[in-house]
Amino acid sequence: MISIPPPLRPRRPIEGISAVLLPFGAGGVPDLEAFSRLVEGTWAAGLTPAVNMDTGYTNLLAPEQRTEVLGLTGSLARGRRFVAGAFIEGLDGDPVRNYRAACNAITCAGGIPILFPCTAVKWLSGPDLIGVFRAVATECDEFLGFELGEMFVSFGRIWDLPTFEGLLEIPQLRGAKHSSLSRELEWQRLAVRDARRPDFRVYTGNDLAIDLVMWGSDYLLGLSAFHVGAFAARDRLWAAGDPRFYELNDWLQYLGMLAFREPVPAYKHTCAQFLHRRGCIASPEPHPKSPRRPDSDVLLLELIARKLDALVAAAGT
Repeated sequence: MISIPPPLRPRRPIEGISAVLLPFGAGGVPDLEAFSRLVEGTWAAGLTPAVNMDTGYTNLLAPEQRTEVLGLTGSLARGRRFVAGAFIEGLDGDPVRNYRAACNAITCAGGIPILFPCTAVKWLSGPDLIGVFRAVATECDEFLGFELGEMFVSFGRIWDLPTFEGLLEIPQLRGAKHSSLSRELEWQRLAVRDARRPDFRVYTGNDLAIDLVMWGSDYLLGLSAFHVGAFAARDRLWAAGDPRFYELNDWLQYLGMLAFREPVPAYKHTCAQFLHRRGCIASPEPHPKSPRRPDSDVLLLELIARKLDALVAAAGT
């Protein structure tokens, strides 16, 4: 396919969807009050919250915990837009039936479903996977797809390009999050999208290359959960053609490089450390089964947080 990026898209309004961290307190209990504040803060910043995503430990939650998170978000929404993971890993039976049930629960709560990858569809051929999406579309008017690399979860899958092209033909599928951490694969999707279906949203999930918005991606990121205000300010600077975009983007990327180093899933502990130091949550603890980062990271996180706050204040957006 291509090895060079498509043209830059200066002054393009960026759609930002931010995965929300599910904070934990002592004893491994979710802090739902802090979670509610983070969801509200995401809306207040002008971004769309996404819940029951990887950043919310959805693969480590019990089904009743995911249901509680969804119900709480729906009650907070009051008509505001949010995205929620349709997570069916570990369920027996037909994945189409399971996806339909998950999507129905999300739409009834007022959210937009995003189909989390799962073992049941991981090894399907491209045409068969497209068939699953088409079957879901018969009962769901709007949903998103999700490509997730195995560095995040073992049951993740990155589609080949013909599969991506086939999925573009499903009108109910409004966009897809791409989390391969590969610039070239995402550039390929943007080129195909621009040629075949310009209204389709490619949401970058590449926390190591958040500048992909410059080439026409939107985003659904875990990194944005660290500082929704800084991401929202960065997006406004890009839309205004303001060169201060670049320094703010650089510092956000420094944070991403620190947070998303190996082992990648430990970024959620980094997020908890960062939000705790910023006074956003009461505890820096991750989910009890999540990998951890060293406490020595906190000094670096404090430096980055101070710089981001200063840049956002100077931007005055």
